[in-house]
Amino acid sequence: MAFRTLDDAELQGRRALVRVDFNVPMADGRVTDDTRLRAALPTIEKLRKGGAKVVLLAHFDRPKGKRVPEMSLKPVVEPLSKLLGAPVAFADDCSGEAAKAAVDALPAGGVLLLENVRYEAGEEKNEPEFAKALAANGDLYVNDAFSAAHRAHASTEGLARLMPAYAGEQMRRELEALDMALGKPERPVMGIVGGAKVSTKLDLLNNLVGRLQYLAIGGGMANTFQYAQGYDVGGSLCEKDMADTAREILKKAEAAGCRIILPVDVVVAEDLKPGAASEVVKLSKDTPLGEARKIFDAGPETVAEILGAMRQSKTLIWNGPLGVFEVQPFDKATVQAAQEAARLARSGELVAVAGGGDTVAALNAAGVVDDFTFVSTAGGAFLEWMEGKELPGVAALSQ
Repeated sequence: MAFRTLDDAELQGRRALVRVDFNVPMADGRVTDDTRLRAALPTIEKLRKGGAKVVLLAHFDRPKGKRVPEMSLKPVVEPLSKLLGAPVAFADDCSGEAAKAAVDALPAGGVLLLENVRYEAGEEKNEPEFAKALAANGDLYVNDAFSAAHRAHASTEGLARLMPAYAGEQMRRELEALDMALGKPERPVMGIVGGAKVSTKLDLLNNLVGRLQYLAIGGGMANTFQYAQGYDVGGSLCEKDMADTAREILKKAEAAGCRIILPVDVVVAEDLKPGAASEVVKLSKDTPLGEARKIFDAGPETVAEILGAMRQSKTLIWNGPLGVFEVQPFDKATVQAAQEAARLARSGELVAVAGGGDTVAALNAAGVVDDFTFVSTAGGAFLEWMEGKELPGVAALSQ
């Protein structure tokens, strides 16, 4: 996808409206995780060095068009200022006279954070008049919030139609990594998809089986596929009403030349709790698990098969854990697969791209986030991109 970057922009003396993702975790009015603030720093610094006024637009939580004091962005100012090593001004509105006065007072290279755009009903409705009100305080638009790019809101899509629009540095990294994983990947391409339910990832599975050479399915989703093929899954999480759909996906994969990897052995226990008594069981159509036993992880033979396919691949895209990684000992399959993907990525043998909330948490638990080629912190946007859907915020940058 062709999109303009800040390398193409004239910055000196211009007002840059920058959409960032500052929807950060907070407790007692304080930011508890500054990951998203750090992600915005390269774009802010590039604009500052170029002599632009940096005017930051962001949302926090869901105030639904009303001013909710607990959902103000003001608590972000201090930690952002510390990270930048420079003052950050704040305006208690995102448009109108208060915003205009704050922008006018900002020196070249200065940074200003405007109040929560979702305080205005026009934001989520993508109302043209609200987009124009935002645009009045800028000369160019920069989108650095891939995680909000699946929303056609005024600050993510409407603004890009009204002024020269550019991808920020974090957005650029995200789009380049995603293009490397599914747009123009080096083949063979492997996917790992986990999660609880097939029903929540139907679009994803249907898109991937036509584009991958290998697809490993884990988590509760795998139980549904095994049940659809006549295996007993005991008392495990399983969407039995999705059996026909699972069989259709398997047929589609076979026709497309995509090899589906499902568990051949599993880790079962009667209770999901840390240190629970567990055992590895080979799945069999003749030997029932029994209702008391539940599948919580993939077994060692399955992991070996997944790692074998990974070593045959040149590109890996990962969304969702292989088991209940939050509870030991049911984290082994996810950790072992993550560590091998990280090793292959470090050695240059594999382009490894991952994303989605549970996935990032799982890779953090395995201690390998920094070793992957790229890890997206976006949730819904990453999933919709994997599903093959057009993201309005990205499409607006390309036109």
